Amino acid sequence: MAAPAERSAVRTVRGRGRAPGVTGALLLGCCALWALISAASGGGRPEGVLLAVLAALTGYVCGRIGGSLAPVATASVLAVAGLAGAFASSWEDFGSAMTVATPPGDSGAVAALLVLAAGAACCAATGARRPRTRSALRLLALVIAGAAPLLGSGTGLIASLGVLLCSLAAARMRRRPAALAGFALVTALVAGASWAVAEQALPEGLAVSLAGQLTPHRVLLWHDAAELAKDHPLLGVGPDRFGELSQAAAQSLDNDGKPHSAPLQFAAEQGMVGVALLGAVYGWLLYALGRSRCSTQVVLTAGAALTALAALACVGNALSFTTVTAGAGLLAGLVTARPTPGRPTVPTPAEHGEQWPLRARPG
Repeated sequence: MAAPAERSAVRTVRGRGRAPGVTGALLLGCCALWALISAASGGGRPEGVLLAVLAALTGYVCGRIGGSLAPVATASVLAVAGLAGAFASSWEDFGSAMTVATPPGDSGAVAALLVLAAGAACCAATGARRPRTRSALRLLALVIAGAAPLLGSGTGLIASLGVLLCSLAAARMRRRPAALAGFALVTALVAGASWAVAEQALPEGLAVSLAGQLTPHRVLLWHDAAELAKDHPLLGVGPDRFGELSQAAAQSLDNDGKPHSAPLQFAAEQGMVGVALLGAVYGWLLYALGRSRCSTQVVLTAGAALTALAALACVGNALSFTTVTAGAGLLAGLVTARPTPGRPTVPTPAEHGEQWPLRARPG
């Protein structure tokens, strides 16, 4: 029978494990509710937001289940599925990918799925016990990054390699709060830079340089989104109405109705409340990672992948794809999962940082 101190520690850990899940469910519910309120006010179509929320919540629940039963296997499956999804997203142009870039509508999905796949592979490699398995999963992460040029996604290559390097560097870290704060700062800087570009608040030389990287059309889309946000600061114009009201979108032959920036899209379509909820969801992810009982390397690897996804969402349309939101929820659920009942999560010093999830030997 377990000692009283151990039983108390187990109860504490289980209590800590429930808090992030409840908080996340409430935040996602608020996102869905606000989309309905904004749509009722502006006449928008909330189905896309509701589907994204449902996909993220379903992925999170499935990740919690898979992470509690077979975390390494589930993460490996996610890595392979993400790579397959990236190929499927650019299948029509795969034969000519060496000369023709991935279509703009699919480029966000390709890069995001590659990042999630690389993060899942690195998490699985960190949690694997056998050296050969770890090496094979590291090789899988390299293959995922190497597939990016074939799919015409230079951004996916850089982001995937960044996740892999962060995973290797995380092996030397013992405290996660500073790293998670750094991830939040990076995301805030990228979001702030995109907003500054939309408001034309940057110095001329820097603005011209960024416009060349982002394309002038995307900058015009961002400018339209910022103007709509100013005109409708609280409720926005309604979900999925940006394409109808944006002049830049109307003049484009390849109009998907998105400003290709999640913060700016939420600001234009759902107002500042929508932006605050979006930021709160990302903050909840970092909070849940900080409370996770997984090793620091696993936590920081997942944090790097989710931060790379957030950065891609700030400058692209990554969150417009259900597969991406479901994959992000699945990865977050994997890393924040708790063992099944009867398998305590109190780590012993010898096991610390070596297993995923961490568990104590029965008393």
